[in-house]
Amino acid sequence: MRSRMVPFAAGIFAIVLAQANAQSPSADQIIKSLTPTGDVTKQGTRGIRLSQPGDAGAPAAAPATAAGHTGMAAHRTPPTSAAVSAPAVDLTVNFESGAADLTAEAMKTLDALGTALSSDALSKYRFRVEGHTDTVGSAASNKALSQRRAKAVVNYISAKFGIPLDRMVPVGMGEDDPAVKTAAQVAEPKNRRVVVVNLGA
Repeated sequence: MRSRMVPFAAGIFAIVLAQANAQSPSADQIIKSLTPTGDVTKQGTRGIRLSQPGDAGAPAAAPATAAGHTGMAAHRTPPTSAAVSAPAVDLTVNFESGAADLTAEAMKTLDALGTALSSDALSKYRFRVEGHTDTVGSAASNKALSQRRAKAVVNYISAKFGIPLDRMVPVGMGEDDPAVKTAAQVAEPKNRRVVVVNLGA
């Protein structure tokens, strides 16, 4: 079995971990990406970019069904997102196919996120947790699926790390604000992602 780690710089903090040994970003990396250096409303977006197995090598002819959405791939926050004026981090969070059930890989990523959000550095802030999908399936089903997945992320972190639910706002973006513009029914891994945005204290 062959594995390879490929670093990629974009913005202030950016990491791409590809192939079989892809890893989740550390809690420290997430903290640095989400910590404002001044007024949150005047911050430019900065974050971590993370690709996990199956993203870069996703087949072009992936089944065009909502059930084929197995995760949300990380990418730069879309310009029209609320994150454009605040520190943000984009994460790959893998789910069971067509469902909001977290996989073991997803839990590993969310454990780092939960550790970061419960740290002293971020404990006074509130966060928007956005779920994004690609254009495979209907817009309505993608919106509903992304909302369920955003809620699953928030519920997992709250239950495991004791973070109050009112500190995290789950929002299903569906196929709105794609990281990569595509036609309908295109399985674009970079558009399946979770974006966490610092909303301020």
